[in-house]
Amino acid sequence: MTRRVVVTGIGVVAPGAVGREKYWGNLTAGRTSTRGLTLCDPAPFRSKVAAEVDFDPLAAGLSEEQAHNLDRASQFALTAAREALDDAQLGDSYDPRRMGVSLGSAVGATTALERVYRQMSNEGQLWTVKSDAPPALYDYFVPSSFVAEIAALANAQGPGALISTGCTSGIDSVGNAAELIHDGRADIMITGASDAPISPITVACFDTIKATSTYNDTPESASRPFDATRGGFVLGEGAAVLILEELESARRRHAPIYAEIKGYGSRCNGYHMTGLRPDGAELASAVTTALDEGRVNAVDIDYVNAHGSGTKQNDRHETAALKRSLGEHAYRVPISSIKSMIGHSLGAIGSLEIAACALAIRDNVVPPTANLHNNDPELDLDYVPLTARSQRVDTVLTTGSGFGGFQSAMVLQALGGRG
Repeated sequence: MTRRVVVTGIGVVAPGAVGREKYWGNLTAGRTSTRGLTLCDPAPFRSKVAAEVDFDPLAAGLSEEQAHNLDRASQFALTAAREALDDAQLGDSYDPRRMGVSLGSAVGATTALERVYRQMSNEGQLWTVKSDAPPALYDYFVPSSFVAEIAALANAQGPGALISTGCTSGIDSVGNAAELIHDGRADIMITGASDAPISPITVACFDTIKATSTYNDTPESASRPFDATRGGFVLGEGAAVLILEELESARRRHAPIYAEIKGYGSRCNGYHMTGLRPDGAELASAVTTALDEGRVNAVDIDYVNAHGSGTKQNDRHETAALKRSLGEHAYRVPISSIKSMIGHSLGAIGSLEIAACALAIRDNVVPPTANLHNNDPELDLDYVPLTARSQRVDTVLTTGSGFGGFQSAMVLQALGGRG
């Protein structure tokens, strides 16, 4: 019999909030955390807006050594993991050999790698870099160091993995963790994703393909998913870490339970690095797979947490995919994009969205799509503009779409839900 998997802890580092409850309060208030770019010089770039985290590693409880040596994304991951572990109230009740780590990241330690390279090469002027590299340079080069840091934090000695599938990394890492528990290879998984990509190289990459917003004069409303005036995504950063646990294990220790992971699906479109087919077939297939795995009917979905990046093609593609996979129910279910408030943190965003889904189930609230003022006639579903809704939220679908053609979906449900 397949073992059931539940969420028993959540930790968050996000634009506008370090901490789970402040994060959720911002989302339900429709409060945007996008602003002018400050983490690097905005002058050379067409897009000068970002969703940045106000983060002090020492104030967050990290040591002087961690603050000095760890990449920003690793610091985010550790901070979120600590909150999640505290939230799950695990204590010393687990066998470390049955606890694993599955973490996602799209770009790893890009920020630290770029900073150190610039220092060692005299801003790229030297062909042979100086030899006084910091000891942590290898950790920056290998994103799996994030997993090692969290494993050491919790003394987790079970399976470990770093999942890097672009912008779906944060869903895929949680899907991998859930499958390990389903299959009996672990009882508890620390999972989620972290990215801190706001650096010159990343900003330049997205500038080149014109994927990011140029609403530089109004940064607080620059992220406009599903709006007729949308002009690309706002680059963000952050982390979310979840504690997944086998249901009976959680019940035995009377753990807090947010939701059950019911189903997960992932597809690759084999089509184009950045392009999407307009019919949304691959994302629809991922959604259908997640529903089928969870034995959940499309009509039972109470809320869709959309990828909703705010690019022209993605919002069309996703709307088509939801119609294809949910049928007529797509016109009735509320759909929203929290990227309107916290930007797009690449690999981290999928886990931040899963955290929001679990909190939506807990509180029976659908967060809104901020900055949605102008209807696009091509996009004719209910995208929950501007204001959160209080309603029954029993079963939630979350979707992700990433460059490279990656498409993923996950279904979460209140324990004892309708599916």
